[in-house]
Amino acid sequence: MASALPFGLVYTVPASLLLGFILGGPWAFSTVVWVFVLTPLLDRVGGLRTEATEPGHWLFDGWLWLWPLVHGALLIAVLLRVTSGTVGVLESVGLVLSVGIVAGGGGINIAHELMHRTSAPARATAEGLMTLVTYPHFCVEHVLGHHRNVATPDDPASARRGEAVYPFLVRSVVGGARSAWKLEGQRVAKRPEQRWTWRDRRLRHPVLIVLLYAATGLAFGAMGVLILAAQSVVAVALLEVINYVEHYGLSRQQTGDGRYERVMPRHSWNSAHRITGWYLFNLPRHADHHYEAKRAYPELRHLDDSPQLPLGYATMVLVALVPPLWFRVMNPRVDRWNAASPDAVAAAA
Repeated sequence: MASALPFGLVYTVPASLLLGFILGGPWAFSTVVWVFVLTPLLDRVGGLRTEATEPGHWLFDGWLWLWPLVHGALLIAVLLRVTSGTVGVLESVGLVLSVGIVAGGGGINIAHELMHRTSAPARATAEGLMTLVTYPHFCVEHVLGHHRNVATPDDPASARRGEAVYPFLVRSVVGGARSAWKLEGQRVAKRPEQRWTWRDRRLRHPVLIVLLYAATGLAFGAMGVLILAAQSVVAVALLEVINYVEHYGLSRQQTGDGRYERVMPRHSWNSAHRITGWYLFNLPRHADHHYEAKRAYPELRHLDDSPQLPLGYATMVLVALVPPLWFRVMNPRVDRWNAASPDAVAAAA
């Protein structure tokens, strides 16, 4: 039980949105402050966590399955509040930003964990959470594309050295959508009976999005549709900036047959920062996630033989938004890491 409890820290993010919802006014920005001001401070105070967790307790998965209820209720509450016409522009902007951060920092991360599971309910829940941010094709591209092509030129979600985050966002969003369409087409080509049926995600995902936006429009009007789209932009932007942080400047070498070497811990940036590790269900143990993608989040390990981020995820997202600062912090680390032999990577970090 003790090892599972800290991962409930993620629920402080929707709690901060609830606080802003209740108090209103400038408090509507509570989630922004909690995630991007107070969390970096807590990460610094909390230090590093390299020890293993103790998987097996029901609460590990309980945190995942509770999320859709909390997330859905808050999204509906924000839609009701902002479309009521009783709040000002400042409060409306704060609530939309906050629910987008809840969706991107919590909802997408939990969807990411569930889309790697083998059970139909887990994958369906992941698809539902990604549909709420207008990004269900991520379930295809991430599992079938990103994990195979990570740290190669074929992966739109792997940032190149010297590439600023803003052009990367465009490349990753557009490239990811194209890749998902292609990958799903290849999958159903092997199962012709599924082509252009509900099991073909090239059909199902657009239909789900249309149904979601139509239902939102009927219930909350045009303003509701705009709010749904705006919080999706915030959530997807947060997701893609995190992608940028996780693989920036790292690359796999081609083998003699033109293929790429196996994905190893050295191909993903790792973070041992305690607080954001708990927030994000061990996602910052990203090196192990790519090395053994089937590991559930409680089983992910801190690996010393992987490049280590100097700061926690929340702070690194902020640094990434200022390209000159990002290059100053990260380029020397990238160069040292890439210059090191696999046997010396620990010393290069």
